[in-house]
Amino acid sequence: MEVKTINKNLMSDIKLINVGGKESTHRVATAQGSIEMKKETFGLCIDKKLPKGDVFACSKVAGYMAAKNTSGLLPLCHPIAITHMGIDFDTSVKGIITVKTTVEGFDRTGVEMEALTAASVALLTIYDMCKTVDQSMTIKEIFLVEKKGGKSGHYLRNKKIV
Repeated sequence: MEVKTINKNLMSDIKLINVGGKESTHRVATAQGSIEMKKETFGLCIDKKLPKGDVFACSKVAGYMAAKNTSGLLPLCHPIAITHMGIDFDTSVKGIITVKTTVEGFDRTGVEMEALTAASVALLTIYDMCKTVDQSMTIKEIFLVEKKGGKSGHYLRNKKIV
């Protein structure tokens, strides 16, 4: 078996962005994603009858922890002082749980990655909690819904903000 060495030049383009000269501003980001499952599994989630316990409580805690640890997971992500966070679940469509996360901070860089990481890990936690009864679940459409603050201004998915 041939062992190849890593070309050091491939990593020369990787750098942590210098945010030292940027002004600290209020930042807000909202992300969303969903998980589709069998209707029977969905019912077990709603009724809190899964073998591992309350899927919503565990998923919410996991999402909070993920947001707070984003810079430890993503190599080029700055640590952010999160000042507020919320995680909500929408169960209005039977068989689909939608997770919406909102992260706020007052910093020199945005909180989009924290919101996206929280949504991702919250959904993965739901999968983990339900996998003993349903391996066919599908995590779908994790995306940034909105962000406010910073140099690039206000972004709202599918809408033009002036």
